Amino acid sequence: MNPAIFSTQPAGSLPETLAVFFGYAMLAVFAQNAVFTRALGVSRLVQLVGDERTNSLLFGLLLCVTQFLVAPVGWLAGGWAASFGLPASFRPLVYMACIAVVSGVEMALLYLLRLPWKRQLLRILPLAALNSCVLGTLLLGRTQNFTLTQALGFGLGSGVGYLMAVLLVTEAQNRLRSQAIPSAFRGMPITLIYIGVLALAIYGFTGHTVIL
Repeated sequence: MNPAIFSTQPAGSLPETLAVFFGYAMLAVFAQNAVFTRALGVSRLVQLVGDERTNSLLFGLLLCVTQFLVAPVGWLAGGWAASFGLPASFRPLVYMACIAVVSGVEMALLYLLRLPWKRQLLRILPLAALNSCVLGTLLLGRTQNFTLTQALGFGLGSGVGYLMAVLLVTEAQNRLRSQAIPSAFRGMPITLIYIGVLALAIYGFTGHTVIL
């Protein structure tokens, strides 16, 4: 086993560690937003627009918590998989197992704790955990060889970025149902166009230019 698999960069001071953590979190929220720059979890996001049974805020919060909790587990599991020479094509299965374990623990805690909206939280949790945003963030962290601090920050930022996308799309629901929109574009088409416009805006905000 190669110990370098689990090595982080030389330990720095607490302020430096926090700066790296929040720096990667901000990177994931804005410059590398899971939805608007990588299209991760878009299918579930579009379904939320027309699903009145699912509270969009609770969905986003559960995904954010799951994303943060699974980041260190996935980082450790990815290191073990690499140390044993597991082919890259099998690593998504390892990460899916990590997500299943973390979501199982969350489910058990929800059963034990007395929380408002408990029944709805139990129904939403599997939908939030089994999301390409969660799996995709783990894979990105592995391909970029993130340290544990970077993986934690990027995981939290990806969850917050997805929550931001959920709130933006949910807030636009009423306008997206406007009668001024041609009937052929109502529903999923106009939602995808709206997400695309936001993605272009964020893409330009981060300093990129659109090549015509």
